[in-house]
Amino acid sequence: MIKNITLGQFFPGNSIVHRLDARIKLVLAVAVIVLIFLVKTLIGYAVVLGFFVITMILSRISVKYVLRGLKPLWFILIFTFVLNTFFYTGGTQLFSWWVIRISEEGLFNALRLAVRLIYLITATTLLTLTTSPIALTDALESLLKPLKAVRFPVHELAMMMTIAMRFIPTLIEETDKIMKAQTARGAEFDSGNVLKRARGMVPLLVPLFVSAFRRADELAFAMESRCYNGGKGRTRLKVMHMHYRDFAALAAVAALIVFAAFGY
Repeated sequence: MIKNITLGQFFPGNSIVHRLDARIKLVLAVAVIVLIFLVKTLIGYAVVLGFFVITMILSRISVKYVLRGLKPLWFILIFTFVLNTFFYTGGTQLFSWWVIRISEEGLFNALRLAVRLIYLITATTLLTLTTSPIALTDALESLLKPLKAVRFPVHELAMMMTIAMRFIPTLIEETDKIMKAQTARGAEFDSGNVLKRARGMVPLLVPLFVSAFRRADELAFAMESRCYNGGKGRTRLKVMHMHYRDFAALAAVAALIVFAAFGY
């Protein structure tokens, strides 16, 4: 289950999606997320789904690999669907018992919210899979650069977000190792009631927090030993440049937004 989490992981490649400017991919990801909340029709959702499939094909990332990242979130998706189905007020009532009411509109609303969650996770996963953490840092800092005029710590914010994303796969791997070690010692994580499972997580969370703090201390020591002092006077190994494919991607997503959100 832990290894199925793909958010924050980077899949190296040389596809056209990988070669897009990181700033453009960040803007496009935000635009697609906004589009997901604007879409209200079945055709619109189908168009967004088609966009994701085309992006996976162009980036040469397996659809199964992306869908595997949804497995740990099935409980949240099912819980959201059931909650919105049973407690939606109004609409054509199909079933009623005590405080539970199921209506036709409630079913459609629950399905729409579940699809939106899946699309949101897919959009962010495709962004992290095709963009390295360093490129994301440079892109975020470049886009927020105008805020430096009001003394906003742009570089520090970008660095913190990137470090957090970079350590997601590391912490996932560490969690998997700790779970295997505790299971070998007789710990049980999947049996018993909710309270027993919660108590069973203590042997997992304590060493995980200790490991996370240790890694943070090592990272801070490494940055200090290299005389890291923030973004002042900092140069970059790779300078970002816009190409024709970046403008083509912007135009394609703009057309997608107009068609999916306002065309129907």
